[in-house]
Amino acid sequence: MSAPAALITGGTSGIGRATAELLHSRGYRVMVTGVGNVAGAGLPEDVVVVRADARSLPDLDHAMDQARRHFGSLDVLFLNAGVSRPGPIESTDEDTFDELFDVNVKGTFFTLQKALPLLDEGASVVVTVGAGEGLGAAMTAAKGALVPLVRSLALELAPRGIRVNAVSPGLVDTPVYSRMGVSREMIDSWAEDVPLGRVGAPADIAEAVAFLASASAGYITGDNLIVSGGIGVHARA
Repeated sequence: MSAPAALITGGTSGIGRATAELLHSRGYRVMVTGVGNVAGAGLPEDVVVVRADARSLPDLDHAMDQARRHFGSLDVLFLNAGVSRPGPIESTDEDTFDELFDVNVKGTFFTLQKALPLLDEGASVVVTVGAGEGLGAAMTAAKGALVPLVRSLALELAPRGIRVNAVSPGLVDTPVYSRMGVSREMIDSWAEDVPLGRVGAPADIAEAVAFLASASAGYITGDNLIVSGGIGVHARA
C-alpha cells in the first residue's frame, strides 16, 4: 500500500511550508504549489514543487496534471493559498478587491473543483480561513466567504466520504508580515494581546492541519478549528 498523498497550495513558505514539512516527516508524499521562485522553497528533495497561481485556471489544471502524474490520487488537499491586503474601505481600490476574492475565494473554489477527480473516498480537505475582522471590509468579506463555503462543501461532499474543514490561525509569525513591512519588534509586541502569551508559529497551525487531515478527525466535517492562543475566546463565548 502506497503512502498517503497530500497537495498543499501556497506551500512554499509560512504555514504551507511548515505543513508540507510536517506531513513529509510523517510519511506522506507531498506536492506544494506556489508563486514566484518556487525552486528556492528549501523543502525536502522528494517534495514536488509546482509553480501555480491560484487565480489561474490553466495553472490549476497544470497542478492537477502533476499531482495525477506523481501520485495518481490524493488523500489530503490543504487549500492554503491566500493573500492579505488590509485597509479601510476608502483606500481599497478595485484591483485590491478583485485580488482578495480571486485568490482567497475563487482560487479555493476552483482548486477543489479541479482536484475532486483525484480525491479518494475518505479524503480530507482543509481550508485556511484566518482572521478578517479588524483588517478592513474587503478582507473581512473575502475571508468571511470561506466559512459558509466550507460548510456547504462539507454537506455536498459527505456522500462521497470526503471531509471538508477550515483552520483559522490567529497571530502567526510568517514571512507575509515582513513583506508587508511589519517590524520584528511589532510582531513580538503582539504577544501581549494573546492569552497564551506568545505569537503563534507556522508549526502550530501545521499540527492542527495534520490532525484534521488524519483518521483521528474522521468524524469531523464542516467545522472551523480556531488556532489563536485564545484570542477571541470572550467574543466566541
